[in-house]
Amino acid sequence: MEKHGRRSLHKVTAMTLSITHTPVYCLDLDESLAFYTERLGFELRDDVLMGPDMRWLTIAAPGDAHELLLAAVDHHIPPVDRDAMREIVAKGDLAIFLQVDNLDKIFESLRATGTEILQEPIDQPYGVRDAAVRDPSGNHLRLSQPLAAQA
Repeated sequence: MEKHGRRSLHKVTAMTLSITHTPVYCLDLDESLAFYTERLGFELRDDVLMGPDMRWLTIAAPGDAHELLLAAVDHHIPPVDRDAMREIVAKGDLAIFLQVDNLDKIFESLRATGTEILQEPIDQPYGVRDAAVRDPSGNHLRLSQPLAAQA
């Protein structure tokens, strides 16, 4: 059955789905870990060595079950694709969206530590105040706070 040019999908019931991990590709794991934990307040959940050439880290906001998987491009991407992935990461083509409780305070703290700024905080017509920065690998971070939370 087609609906608006798409096939209708059947809903699976009696199954719980949740997102557990979102990969964040990094050029330097230790530098990325320091940024996310020391500058943004994430906590380290796992630091796993998988043989001599594979390591991955998981971090999360305190109290949050959803983890970011910090993955080194050189460990998690096939060799044929590594140069392309390094370029994508460094250009900021991959974005991470984070909701914060005090955008202006976090933004000024990041600025003071030399974090690359992409966009100063601004009120958006879709109900958030947001700003943009880059992590040490170049990933684009969108930081937002609902405008209603600032009242």
